[in-house]
Amino acid sequence: MTGLDGVTENHLMLFAGRAHPQLAQEVAEQLGTDLVPTSAYEFANGEIYVRYEESVRGCDAFVIQSHTSPINEWIMEQLIMIDALKRASAKRITVVLPFYGYARQDKKHRGREPISARLMADLFKTAGADRLMAIDLHTAQIQGFFDGPVDHLMAMPILAERVKDRYGHLELAVVSPDAGRIKVAEDWSNRLGGAPLAFIHKTRDISRPNEVVANRVVGEITGRVCVLVDDMIDTAGTITKAADALLHDGATAVIIAATHAILSGPAVDRLRACKVEEVIVTNTLPIPEDRRFDKLTVLSIAPLVSRAIREVFEDGSVTSLFDGKA
Repeated sequence: MTGLDGVTENHLMLFAGRAHPQLAQEVAEQLGTDLVPTSAYEFANGEIYVRYEESVRGCDAFVIQSHTSPINEWIMEQLIMIDALKRASAKRITVVLPFYGYARQDKKHRGREPISARLMADLFKTAGADRLMAIDLHTAQIQGFFDGPVDHLMAMPILAERVKDRYGHLELAVVSPDAGRIKVAEDWSNRLGGAPLAFIHKTRDISRPNEVVANRVVGEITGRVCVLVDDMIDTAGTITKAADALLHDGATAVIIAATHAILSGPAVDRLRACKVEEVIVTNTLPIPEDRRFDKLTVLSIAPLVSRAIREVFEDGSVTSLFDGKA
């Protein structure tokens, strides 16, 4: 778009795939804009077709898609959307990933394995993405997989505010579900006024995904309400066994806080049966009504995503959203 003085003006346009339309609409409302009308459908053999119903030439494009089940279909749709924007002369393309698919495959555990998280970054770059924006990556190193800027947004302030409001008057302890996420637990501890830390020492058979063999609590949690923090809940096997271990070792109650509610297979039944006070998650992924339960609290991530989009669009500082921490 060109102004009266002949200087090119930025023009923000928001595009959404079909994986999580509710979140995309919330983000659009927060930004005070509309989602760009898009035609998207499958051919008889399952191939995806995408076309935008208005010109995108010269725009600052933000393409939001949550990588939920069926995950490969929605990833492919987003790649095609990016390609369509690139070929239609969008000025800049930012890929907004509330949940980054394949993030758990960020390194090789055994020989002859892929590093699928890196492949994902390469696919986005090849499709035409200039920038990535993701929420609570499984590991921070994934930022280095993409050849371009990566905005790593944190849901912890949103989750922690809920915990402080409801449980801040109690004696809390912050618990990491494994030793590898102690740094995240430390950030939680600081946010909750210096609550003591603990972690779960677990063993896992790498040949059997989503299955933890044993749990042992490391740290003093007796008589405290434990805030068990993680980036995602998939089948809920790890998190519910950790909660059971905490209660067995003397915790008075357990609250689970996680960003991404994948909730695969037996997850909902396990969480319903687990003796936790509350399960707090965000809406980075869609949670249908039949996967919701009484103890589940879902917080909206849309205000965070919209603020980050606005900062990128205006060439501001995304880091400023996290009190200088990124």
